[in-house]
Amino acid sequence: MSKVFRVTPKRVKKTNGTVLTPDMAITVTTQQHTTDPFYNGAREIKEAYMRLYGFDYQKACCNKNDFEFTKLD
Repeated sequence: MSKVFRVTPKRVKKTNGTVLTPDMAITVTTQQHTTDPFYNGAREIKEAYMRLYGFDYQKACCNKNDFEFTKLD
């Protein structure tokens, strides 16, 4: 059973030529039943940021502490 999360950056982050801002919020659906969308190396989050914003999560050295998330379902 999948879960849906709203993931929002906490602050502006500029790293390695990339910029992450709080208005770059995404909605992701995880493949497994979990309480944390970052459980599997943030695979769904990385894909959503690249698809929607062209933002490279790994290049920006992002981690779970840079984001707030809420469960939507």
